[in-house]
Amino acid sequence: MEKITPRFWFLTFLVFVAAAIRLIPHPPNFAPIAAMALFGGAYFNKKSFAFAVPLAAMFLTDAIIGFHSSMWIVYVSFAVIVLIGMVLLKKVSVKNVIAASVTASLSFFIITNFGVWAFGTMYPKNITGLIECYIAAIPFIQNTLIGDLFYSGIMFGIYEFIKSKIPVLSEAKA
Repeated sequence: MEKITPRFWFLTFLVFVAAAIRLIPHPPNFAPIAAMALFGGAYFNKKSFAFAVPLAAMFLTDAIIGFHSSMWIVYVSFAVIVLIGMVLLKKVSVKNVIAASVTASLSFFIITNFGVWAFGTMYPKNITGLIECYIAAIPFIQNTLIGDLFYSGIMFGIYEFIKSKIPVLSEAKA
């Protein structure tokens, strides 16, 4: 079994703090969900931790907030965002975090609204219904983009700053 390091615990702590922010009242779609997934994908070297820690944090807060029938679609998009973090954030930089955050927002929008159309009853199951679904969701993308950029900046910024002050958090394995 791999040794659990202080870095692992600090990364986990940051993810769970971000998840707890979901419990505080906030504007629709202005939440740290994508930031948690990107952060996990970027910093947990062990792929199982990259998925498990953010997913566990999200699941625990969802247990408090409440589940809905299409929640599985949100979790699929969340896993895709972890992968985006793994791929686009192999080298963490401001530019890469912004690009990954915007990509995460767009992925969440595309995946979850496709799910609303495909598995819901609000829209006809044809191309017109799919287009209507995406158009109806446009007002929500602004808060998603702003929230993802904001929380990604906070999470990545805090970690990079603290890591520069506490060298043990730079250890390779987490």
